[in-house]
Amino acid sequence: MQKIIICSLGLFAGASHATNGINLIGFGAESTLMAGADIAVARDTSALNTNPAGLTQIQNKRFDLYGSLLRITDLSHEDQFGNDRHASNLYTGLGGMGYAQNLQNTPCTAGLGLFAQGGSGGVFEDMNTAFGTEDEYSGLFAVGKLTAGLGCKVNDKWSIGGSFGLVYAQAEQKIFADTSVPPTFSGIEIEDASSLRTSFKLGIQYQATPKLTLAATYTGKTELPLTDGQLKLNMSGSGLGVVKYDDVTLKGLALPEEIGVGAAYQMNDKLLLSLKVNWINWSDAMKQSVLSASKPSNPALPNINSTSTMNWDNQIVIATGLAYRYNDKTTLYAGYNYGKNPIPDEHINPAVAGIFDHHLTFGGSYQLNKEWTLYSGIEYDFRKKVDYTNPELPFGTDAQLRNEAVWLHMMVSRQW
Repeated sequence: MQKIIICSLGLFAGASHATNGINLIGFGAESTLMAGADIAVARDTSALNTNPAGLTQIQNKRFDLYGSLLRITDLSHEDQFGNDRHASNLYTGLGGMGYAQNLQNTPCTAGLGLFAQGGSGGVFEDMNTAFGTEDEYSGLFAVGKLTAGLGCKVNDKWSIGGSFGLVYAQAEQKIFADTSVPPTFSGIEIEDASSLRTSFKLGIQYQATPKLTLAATYTGKTELPLTDGQLKLNMSGSGLGVVKYDDVTLKGLALPEEIGVGAAYQMNDKLLLSLKVNWINWSDAMKQSVLSASKPSNPALPNINSTSTMNWDNQIVIATGLAYRYNDKTTLYAGYNYGKNPIPDEHINPAVAGIFDHHLTFGGSYQLNKEWTLYSGIEYDFRKKVDYTNPELPFGTDAQLRNEAVWLHMMVSRQW
């Protein structure tokens, strides 16, 4: 039982379909279609989540509504027990919105936004187990943020801003929940574990020349202790049935501290180039997780306390993007994002498959009239394969994880 409890901890470590670790590469259409090279641009309401200093570029009122559809083309797990399984959850939808308004007779713009911060997860059905059964191995993790922000012009060159929000996280998992082989193994299922915590982000933009904008951001660490969950332990093989633990807590997970710097250069009336370099402190956010479960339905069973080591590596993300104004109504976007997979091989988990390194984006926007603009585009997360041995997971010594994905991003904006 101890082994299966420990290996369950890794499932909450991140969203399988996030792209820079458990982070999405961008927020809103323009940010994402420039591959996250956004902090020196940040000119729509996604600035609340990229660089709140950019809110000052919204002169009147603006509303953005965006959505993204993820199609997993190859999220697969292979191991020595004959598994070569593709995840069954092929599609994931994410979305968000934002509203910002200039504060009359002030140099400030205020905004409110709702953002999907992370992805979904992996669901692997009918897996061959080491115990001679077929069962489900899955983990689902979602993070959303409601945030308010303010950006103010200090003078013609400097803008500063901050956003402060509520972060909500929820997680569920199954590790061969229908399997019970005493005394070796007891299947586990955790439901409804959630967290609600505060967050903040600070940013500056500096208009160095009429063509060159420099920017920097700081994002604070947000602890995400998941509480109020329920754990089901399958002990039917011992004649005890399914034992429920009514008080479950998972501590040690967090959204990481980040420091970003960027530049945007308006080469001419048509072409804007942008660059972002972002340091993500995963080594502090994803070090060790602790699972505690109490109040079992069978009082003869002890409480559960287990620890798992993640030891993620810090990550440097480099994003480059361009916006090309094709004509008065049409703007084209493209971008490239690179961030080395922060998850060490010995801690790889098929339900925490945020192992991508390379991301390519392209798309465009079309201005319907003075008020309405439509955006759409594609993101491709390049296929990544990792061979690994994780001693805390029940997959033996020669496992392999593969991941590849395509996103469709869309946004509608109104300015008035």
